[in-house]
Amino acid sequence: MRTSRMNRFALLCLALFAANSQAAGPDDAKGLWLTAEKDAVIEFKPCADRGTALCGTIVWDKDANTPLDTCGVRIAQLDKYENEAWRDGWIYDPRDKKKYKGAIRVKEGVLNIRAFIGAEILGQTEQLSRVQALPASPQCKS
Repeated sequence: MRTSRMNRFALLCLALFAANSQAAGPDDAKGLWLTAEKDAVIEFKPCADRGTALCGTIVWDKDANTPLDTCGVRIAQLDKYENEAWRDGWIYDPRDKKKYKGAIRVKEGVLNIRAFIGAEILGQTEQLSRVQALPASPQCKS
């Protein structure tokens, strides 16, 4: 009887561990994400012109309606999801106005954007936090 209880306890622990360690899926990246600098919000959703690809567009910018405004700029287009990451596309950095190869992963509620030239291992990663709504101001013009 004691062995039976231990087995049930062990199974319960394994089930809880498995539920908490599920791999991220392709939909986990969709939504609103705030940059680490808290100066922009990027919305990730299916691309309008490529339904199976994931696109990221700046939908809020602390510099909205100024000469530095990046509202509406598409910063990512990644064509396929494999090995727990969106890849096979590009990442655009509006700071240096360059496109890079890219990959996007969500891990433990954090979106990691990796931009690179050549091999992914040689790149740089930025981490974004999920937000439920855009900041009240300034607002991007539609």
